[in-house]
Amino acid sequence: MTEAVERSAGETKIAFLGTGLMGAPMARRLARTGYRLTVWNRDPVKAKALEPEGAQIAASPAEAVEGADIVFTMLTDGAVVGEVLFGSGCAQAMRKGAVVVDTSSIAPPAAKDHAARLAAFGIHHIDAPVSGGVVGAEAGTLAIMAGGEAEVISALADVFAVLGRVTHVGPTGAGQICKLANQQIVAVTIGAVAEAMILVEAGGASREAFRDAIRGGFAESRILELHGGRMVRRDFEPGGSSRNQLKDLNAVIAMAQSLSLTLPLTEKVREEFTQFVAEGGAERDHSALLLHLEKLNAGDKAR
Repeated sequence: MTEAVERSAGETKIAFLGTGLMGAPMARRLARTGYRLTVWNRDPVKAKALEPEGAQIAASPAEAVEGADIVFTMLTDGAVVGEVLFGSGCAQAMRKGAVVVDTSSIAPPAAKDHAARLAAFGIHHIDAPVSGGVVGAEAGTLAIMAGGEAEVISALADVFAVLGRVTHVGPTGAGQICKLANQQIVAVTIGAVAEAMILVEAGGASREAFRDAIRGGFAESRILELHGGRMVRRDFEPGGSSRNQLKDLNAVIAMAQSLSLTLPLTEKVREEFTQFVAEGGAERDHSALLLHLEKLNAGDKAR
């Protein structure tokens, strides 16, 4: 296995399945590094946008993975990943010894199931969800949380380095657990920043000045920097959608229940995202939770 992924970039064939908001910039970086790249997406227009980078466009997932040393997936959820890997003939089309790197955010039990099913075909599996959003994907600064065999992850070091910083966090499924924990922090922090924005404005301060004032203090974070900025500008075009944030929070709560854990802060922010998505905010950026909280406060004042 290691000799296949330790070849030079020009000798290594990579298939990338899922070229949406996150997948496209990740695939683009791999193509520009010189890897032989084949891409597939359910919407072929999104895949075709990578053709100028030298990527080959496949008509189906099974066609994309033929002869590939490494297969990346960046898909919506566990059900879609399972359908693409096993329902579309990918597992049968992949060569023995290939490595599937699933960068999608899915439930840990699904990742374990996929790994076991792929192992029956002689295919390695790494669950490697990422954090850093579109900005990180474009810059190659993603945080990559990898679960699986240490030897396989180590052999992929050069490939991962194109995308960001990889950390081996444990056995199969551990990457997804760490991503869920990451999404807990993101969601609760977005909620905290949004509530703080509402509080300072109600008290007569400037949201923009408030954000500038606390930069560099204990409240500094990437959420304050990026999503706090979105809240000030009221720019809620999706980098990460509220629908996907809710999907991750639902998975966090399901995992917590299976482990007999109570996570009150996570449960509360999930309630608010559930309401916001139901109100029509599904495709807005998750920082747009601010709009939901503003609406709640407007209602409180009306009463």
